[in-house]
Amino acid sequence: MAKMEYNAVGRRKKAVARVRLVAGDGKVVINKRDIDDYFGLETLKMTVRQPLNLTNTGNFDVLVNVKGGGLSGQAGAIRHGISRALCKVDPELRGTLKKAGLLTRDPRMKERKKYGLKAARRAPQFSKR
Repeated sequence: MAKMEYNAVGRRKKAVARVRLVAGDGKVVINKRDIDDYFGLETLKMTVRQPLNLTNTGNFDVLVNVKGGGLSGQAGAIRHGISRALCKVDPELRGTLKKAGLLTRDPRMKERKKYGLKAARRAPQFSKR
């Protein structure tokens, strides 16, 4: 019998998360570290677990390899990846996840810096005299 495994990729800003769902008891492992070691903030842990809580699927271990971006972007990427993997597990869950907006790739990216400015929109300090 083949071991059931579901793979998906989630992205947010510059972060890319490769997610594997394996039959288990609900452990979340990110870059070979437990979720509590990887994310310090409770809100980020909540973000990652959101699709699992929404669909009441605690019978999977979540194995994640994530790189790029900051912690918040990585949490969003993991959430996106888990949601996409859950759709492969059971297509019936798609409606629930879509309604919550978890399947949509967030298109917001960092705006490029423009010449003559100090940042994307920040102009040099103005001096009257």
